[in-house]
Amino acid sequence: MSKAFTKESDNGDEDDEVGGLPPLPPGGKNYITPAGYERLRAELLSLMDVERPKVVEAVHWAAKNGDRSENGDYLYGKKRLREIDRRIRFLTKRLEIAEVTDPSVHHGSDQVFFGATVTYADESGEEHTVTILGIDEAESAQRQVSWIAPISRTLLKARVGDALKLVTPGGTQEIEVVEVVYPAPASR
Repeated sequence: MSKAFTKESDNGDEDDEVGGLPPLPPGGKNYITPAGYERLRAELLSLMDVERPKVVEAVHWAAKNGDRSENGDYLYGKKRLREIDRRIRFLTKRLEIAEVTDPSVHHGSDQVFFGATVTYADESGEEHTVTILGIDEAESAQRQVSWIAPISRTLLKARVGDALKLVTPGGTQEIEVVEVVYPAPASR
């Protein structure tokens, strides 16, 4: 069967899950900090202006080397080109619907909003610190959580000193907000 008549994926909306990022909740907004927006925008521009042209050039060179069915450079280049194009489509969609929200407007507040770095204590008294960011910018290794994560949903709108119920797969835990910090406003 000709490759022209095969599907690459059964998932018609595959762009929404590129890079392992979850899809946006139905009707939800794509909140993102100014820094997160700039990082995604820089990645998009780099893919379009630097990486994609290099891969296109490599594929063009490999295509001139004869039999394409056994040409590893050509096959790998075409696969990489599809990955780049998929990521470009994903980033373009996400940036188009991004709602840039500057957390520094809440600087000095003790209430938890998007962009806050929150320290909370669990039932055993152990303190944990997380920063609430957008879906596309949060990195769990850096103790960043997306605003749709259960811990974020629990913390949002709480104030320092509030005792909250966090529902986890292991049961309900009581946590207390210890500190709320926002980045300082940029000087103009």
